[in-house]
This record gives sequence, C-alpha cells and structure tokens, in this order.
Amino acid sequence: MIDRVPVISAGAGWPCPSAGSPCLSCVKPLLAVSPAVSVRGMGTRDEVKTGAKRLAREAESNSVFEVLARAGYVANAIIHALIGVIVLVIAAGGKGEGDQVGALKAVAGAPAGFVMLWLIAIGLCALGGWHAAEGLLARDRSGDTKGAARKWGRRLAEWGQAVVFLAFGLISAAVAIGARPNADKTAEDASRELLRSPGGSIVLAVIGLAIGIAGVVFVIMGARRSFRARMRIPDGTVGRWVTVLGIVGFVAKGVALTALGVLVSVAALVTDAEAAGSLDGAIDAILGLPLGPALAWTIGIGFFAYAAFTIARARFAQM
Repeated sequence: MIDRVPVISAGAGWPCPSAGSPCLSCVKPLLAVSPAVSVRGMGTRDEVKTGAKRLAREAESNSVFEVLARAGYVANAIIHALIGVIVLVIAAGGKGEGDQVGALKAVAGAPAGFVMLWLIAIGLCALGGWHAAEGLLARDRSGDTKGAARKWGRRLAEWGQAVVFLAFGLISAAVAIGARPNADKTAEDASRELLRSPGGSIVLAVIGLAIGIAGVVFVIMGARRSFRARMRIPDGTVGRWVTVLGIVGFVAKGVALTALGVLVSVAALVTDAEAAGSLDGAIDAILGLPLGPALAWTIGIGFFAYAAFTIARARFAQM
C-alpha cells in the first residue's frame, strides 16, 4: 500500500521524458507487475467483504459452532414452551408474564436455573451468530434485479432473526447474573421516550407496523408450510407430525405478534405510551376481546406446538 509514487527522474528508467513524479502511464505497469502494491483505498471494501465472507464460511464449517447453533433451537423451544404455560395460566385467570422475559425469569426461579440460563444464553447467541453468517453468505444466482431483491430479502430476514436471538441471549445472561427486567415497563418507557422526540410517533408506528408484518409473515409461513424449505423433514409419520406442529405453531405465534404490532401502532396513533407493551400486553389485550379466553387458550397451545416444532428443527434444519 502506497500513498504516492516517489519522485523519480527520467534517468531512473521511467518512460516519462521529463523529471518529476511519474505519470499514470508509468504507474499502471508497476501495479500490473506488483498486484500487492495498490493506491490507498483501492480494493479495501472488496477485501473487507471477502474477508468477512471467508470468516462466515469457516464458522459455518465448524462442527462445534453448528452443534451450539442447533442447541439454540432447543433453547428457543424451552422459552416458547414456558410462554405457552404462562399464557394458559393467564387464560385460566392466573397471573404471570406471558413473554420471553417472563419465561426466562421462570427459569431463574427453578433449581439449577442459573446454569440453565447460561446454557440458553450460549445457545441463543450461537444461533444468532449462525443467522448473521447466513445473511452475509446470501447470494444472487440470477444476476438480475429480482435476484438482487431476493438476496437482500434473505439477508434482512436472516439478520433480523440474528438480532432477535442475540438480544434474548443477552437478556438470558443478564437474568442469570441477577437482573429482573420488566418487559412491559421497558416497552412503555421506550415508547414514552420515542413519543417525546420529534417524529417519535412515526418511528413507533413503523415499529408497530414491522411487528405486525412479522406476525402476518408467521401466519403465512404456517399456512403455506414454507418453513419446510429450510429443513430436511423425513417422510412418514414423523414428517407429518413435524409439519402439523409447524403449521399450528407458526400461526399461533403469528397471531400473538400481530396483536402486539396492533398495540404498538395504537400507542403511536393515540400518543399513549401505556398502550404499548410486550407480548404479555398483547395476551392481555386478546383476553379483553369477545371469545378472548378461548383465543388465548388456543395461542398457549400453539406456543407448545411451536416449541415441539423447534425441537424438531434443531434436528432437521439445514445448516
């Protein structure tokens, strides 16, 4: 890497007929003969991209990393099973925090909960790292505009999952060391700060819309069984049960996320931070609807189905 070409006279062998810095025609042969020599800034971006992709490929080829990422699916299943239990308790008239944070705090209260929380944190962070690598390695095979759109759609989906898994992995670690966050209060406080900021209501509405869209996507994935595309589901009875669990689980989770997206969007429209909340708040809102308790029971059972499906995903996911 050089900043400038040194001043060399014509007598030193440069084609330039006059003394002074060599012209571009002198520099080009030098760069052609010595590819390692480049002008500052040339190739830096491509080198970073190539290096990052190489690291991602090396990570995905590491068997230990793959095992930890698959363990992340099991950790995710544990969390969803606990959410299902808490939702059913709430639907039956009991009290609880029917969201991921509430599930992690339930783990903390169990015997050896400290150890379990750290195992969950490691698994979720590994799974988040795997999705981040998958997004980085997404390719455009066609080379046209549609191919580029598919590539970036895949990247955004993978990176979105990476952020979610990494976030909950860090929350699990925080709970393991003694933190006891309140998801509803945190969501309300964050919403309140946003609403106080210029354009904050618009940002909050966009967040609510994004959560709602994610919920609709989950419902569509369940109805169309598109989750099968990233799995090696066996034929026979096992394959049929995995598919059924996937359909029920994806639809149930999609309904819960859609309700949460509606809550956040309503908070933005009425500029009331207390209207926003976490998944726990979405379940409370569902309970207030006609036939709400029945719907809450269905969602709770659906979370159990999603948990069972996610365990199967740890075994059959293409990784």
